[in-house]
Amino acid sequence: MIVRPMQSWFRMLFIWNGSVLQSIIPQLILLGVFSTIAAFTHGRVFGEKIPLSPGSFTLFGLTLAVFLVFRNNASYARFIEARTSWGSLLIASRSLMSQILSYAPERNDSVMRSEIIAFAYALKHQLRGSDALPDLTRLLGAQRAALVTGKAYAPVYLLKNIRDRLAQLGPAAEQGSTRWLLDAQLNELEKCVGACERIKSTPIPFAYSVLLHRSVYAYCLFLPFGLVDSSNYLTPLLCIFISYTMIALEAIANEVADPFGLAPNALALDAITVTIERSVLELCDQPIPPELEPGRSYQLT
Repeated sequence: MIVRPMQSWFRMLFIWNGSVLQSIIPQLILLGVFSTIAAFTHGRVFGEKIPLSPGSFTLFGLTLAVFLVFRNNASYARFIEARTSWGSLLIASRSLMSQILSYAPERNDSVMRSEIIAFAYALKHQLRGSDALPDLTRLLGAQRAALVTGKAYAPVYLLKNIRDRLAQLGPAAEQGSTRWLLDAQLNELEKCVGACERIKSTPIPFAYSVLLHRSVYAYCLFLPFGLVDSSNYLTPLLCIFISYTMIALEAIANEVADPFGLAPNALALDAITVTIERSVLELCDQPIPPELEPGRSYQLT
């Protein structure tokens, strides 16, 4: 996730880090060369004039813009749902640890604390498809970490371990109400896992992506032939600018549609998991690690 202070209107024109421009430069160069050739040939291919007018591109561009808005809204909805789920996960982790400290002090051991933190790290690695062993070894020890990483659904397995420990709560008179209270937080954590798994395993239908991709590039390739008569040698500049808008919107939609990835505009799961660890440790009066800060590229992972 790009985290940087707002810049002046002038500096915003030249921002490089955090934009998708660097990922679409090859496409823009190719379209720029193509539109330059179209301008110098006055819109002719093999001697034949391509009869396209700016009016037709206005109508098609409006339709394409509506489709791009739909695609970006669908992608952003996934991003917001993912961020909401991780926000709920942070709240539930804090609440669970706080309730254990207040209502079940006999279960306030380092294992319980470590498993709550390890749960967040295990979920992050499961969503990103990365290796959870180093983080889990630091939190749980080598033997237990090896056991957890061998599970297909490590976060759910850790929640079961936490529930098993909480099932052994203290005085019989308090067991019913206390278990219900703590189990409600565990259920909330399981809902967060399910929501993240749903987003991860259900991408935007591929047919939408294919149709949008083909339409954007077809529009950009034919655009020079519609502008060359009215714009003449300014055609390449206009085509590059319009193509940048269309292709950049598609690229942003593709990045945001995968909120758990490592793209510059994906969620900062590393920072969120560190925040969960800091919050749980602070509740237990333990030393807390430093917060993650954006690097020189203003990206927070």
